[in-house]
Amino acid sequence: MHETAIVSGLMRILEQRAAAHDISRIVAVTLKVGRLAAVEPAQLRACFEMFAEDTIADGAELRIDTVAVRARCKVCATEFEVERFRFACPACASGDVDVLSGRELYIESFEAAKDDPAASATAD
Repeated sequence: MHETAIVSGLMRILEQRAAAHDISRIVAVTLKVGRLAAVEPAQLRACFEMFAEDTIADGAELRIDTVAVRARCKVCATEFEVERFRFACPACASGDVDVLSGRELYIESFEAAKDDPAASATAD
């Protein structure tokens, strides 16, 4: 279960960014997670709750924005959404494609408690 390693790193980043913005409490975190990132959202949420306990993110809402897999055919340049992990161009049936999206795994943003001077921040 690599979700624990992901959330451990996530918490380090959140604590560093919160310290840089003088934030004492985080109430929400938004992650971008590509379908190819091999991350199970339910496990990610459970790990987040466990790691956030007794930290600045204790009780914070974890929002997960799933990013679809998109590809471009190297033969005919058609861009398409990959369905059911079938990496074949719908226009020419070529399997020679570049993946454009779907591998993402990053903090999109986080929100601080309203009484904090820096009410929200992006994770740069």
